[in-house]
Amino acid sequence: MFSPRLLWPQFVLLAVIIAVCVFPFYWMVTTSLKTQIVALEAPPVWIFEPTLTNYQEALFDDGVLRTLINSLIVAISTTILSLVLGIPAAFALARFEFRGKKDLWFWFITNRMVSPIVLALPFFLIARNLGLLDKHITLVLIYLTFNLPIVIWIVTDQFRGIPYDLDEAARLEGASQSTIMLKICLPLAMPGVAVSAIFSFIFSWNELMYGLILTRTDAKTAPAMAVSFMEGYNLPYGKIMATSTLIVIPVLIFALIASKQLVRGLTMGAVK
Repeated sequence: MFSPRLLWPQFVLLAVIIAVCVFPFYWMVTTSLKTQIVALEAPPVWIFEPTLTNYQEALFDDGVLRTLINSLIVAISTTILSLVLGIPAAFALARFEFRGKKDLWFWFITNRMVSPIVLALPFFLIARNLGLLDKHITLVLIYLTFNLPIVIWIVTDQFRGIPYDLDEAARLEGASQSTIMLKICLPLAMPGVAVSAIFSFIFSWNELMYGLILTRTDAKTAPAMAVSFMEGYNLPYGKIMATSTLIVIPVLIFALIASKQLVRGLTMGAVK
């Protein structure tokens, strides 16, 4: 039996790790509630009167609300398309044998390993020549090229872990391949689907480089808007932190929603 005295160093270490991880978020939120004068105080002011002025100015006066909506449109559209296209492809790679399967698998994986900066100029030239600059569809298609390999990679491994006996039993009952995929394999593969959805959403939501290069005003995303506050000599720290807080909130909400599906998939182990 372990003594509590032997566990206190672990609790202390855990508390330090949690503090290090949580402190940047605490500093971001508290700074967003400070005025510019209080935010620039040295040493830092820990007790102050909070204000929502930074949020009001950022959302309505500076147009952050519009960029948040743009980011939601792009991130949700990219995530849905990645799952709709990636799940059937992953099922085919995991369950069927066909010519060129290894080459196709290698091509999917290597696509994700390409550095985004290498493709920035070609994507910009293509979008400009096609008249697709400052369009939501442009960001969705570009993010899809990076998110689709992640979905296929993760979900394929999840499908491979499902016994083939379930497929054979379903075929004996007259089930089609689509029925096997949607009603038998997909529920058991939900942990991988949830993880890939989280990755896809976070990448699409937080991506900055293409949001700066390929958008101007109509399709400008929230990360690109946050960076635009840092132009010039007067940095509005309160607005920057308020925008950053607003950017983090949807990611946390989506992760909580997807985590429920992750837990649900992990607990689905019983088969009739």
